[in-house]
Amino acid sequence: MQTTAVVIGAGHAGLAMSRRLTERSIDHVVLERGEVANSWRTQRWPSLRLLTPNWQTRLPGHDYAGDDPDGYMPVAEVVATLTRYARLVCAPVRTATTVHAVRALSRGFEIQANDDLLHARAVVLATGACSQPAIPGIADAVPESITMLTPLTYRDPGQLPEGGVLVVGASATGIQLAGEIHRSGRPVTLAVGEHVRLPRTYRGRDIFWWLEATGLLAERYDQIDDLTRARHLPSPQLTGTPEAITTDLNALTAQGIRMVGRLGRVADGVAQFSGSLANTCALADLKMNRFLNRADEWATASGLDDELPLPHRFAPTHVDPRAPLELDLTTGEITTVLWATGFRPDHSWLDIPVRDRTGHLRHDGGVVTRAPGLYVLGMPVLRTRASTYIHGAGTDSEALADHLHSFLSRRR
Repeated sequence: MQTTAVVIGAGHAGLAMSRRLTERSIDHVVLERGEVANSWRTQRWPSLRLLTPNWQTRLPGHDYAGDDPDGYMPVAEVVATLTRYARLVCAPVRTATTVHAVRALSRGFEIQANDDLLHARAVVLATGACSQPAIPGIADAVPESITMLTPLTYRDPGQLPEGGVLVVGASATGIQLAGEIHRSGRPVTLAVGEHVRLPRTYRGRDIFWWLEATGLLAERYDQIDDLTRARHLPSPQLTGTPEAITTDLNALTAQGIRMVGRLGRVADGVAQFSGSLANTCALADLKMNRFLNRADEWATASGLDDELPLPHRFAPTHVDPRAPLELDLTTGEITTVLWATGFRPDHSWLDIPVRDRTGHLRHDGGVVTRAPGLYVLGMPVLRTRASTYIHGAGTDSEALADHLHSFLSRRR
């Protein structure tokens, strides 16, 4: 099969790119290993909700039009939204089509998908940043008696054995799962490393309203001092509860969840934690307050102070000085370890030398380096800080579609 462009992945990023290519009259096909929104269908636990408010669930040619703009979309609604969007933009999706290899040719690319070979002049990788869990090597030292799960294999507390649960990682995923598992009646210990603390709402507005209004989400990748660090920052400690409550470490401690420091190693069945938990939390509090200062300054400069509640600050994160530095995983106190330690993309089928020594794609704002016609979409801080979120695909896909169109024009 011959086509001008191939988009790999029919999630929000791939569908956004499909819309942009259609707008530019570029014939293409979208290859999807499962169904539209496959990762949301098969790799997300049922109780998950978006961290972003519904009004921010925007894609090219589509804005949220439901009756709950300030709510947080559950996973089933995300699937339904993306499925409707695929129909709306008439995306040429080929479902149940697994890509096994992408190779560079003298003029374009060869894509092996199922038992077929496709040839295209351009390829867009839109398989996302969360294809596989990023499990640290210390997991190999956890005793075999312990059940180990990741957010991609977790579904609900009922699948866990009786006993305590150690959740490793305190970003958005870790705090949501720690709270859910604790509410099921199981004792939970949360290992806390570097994290981003933000309130769910501030001065009567959702925190994402502030992130967008102050221009933080619009900061371009080529304007960020430490881009590598920005692309690896953990997701903020937020949950999308219907009540819009703030779920920070103080809230979890009040519920009875035990906090420990970052998990450093497991030796002879004993988990050893960092003693710098207080410093880690103090730094997260400091950074949160810096942003709230920025928000207050912006509100004053914009003349909105009279329309908003008065500025305020949140209690510092409380750290129990008696937090244990070790936990013996052989005693039966802990029966499950849940690795909420982040995710990584899977480009193992990409048979083109475009990855660095750490396995990450080398690219400039989504334009893959030294591979003309190859693009990547749906990665953190791809072109702006908003790239991490669904609505960020709108800006990113437009810029990359323009570049792709210019590339094709030059080749002609």
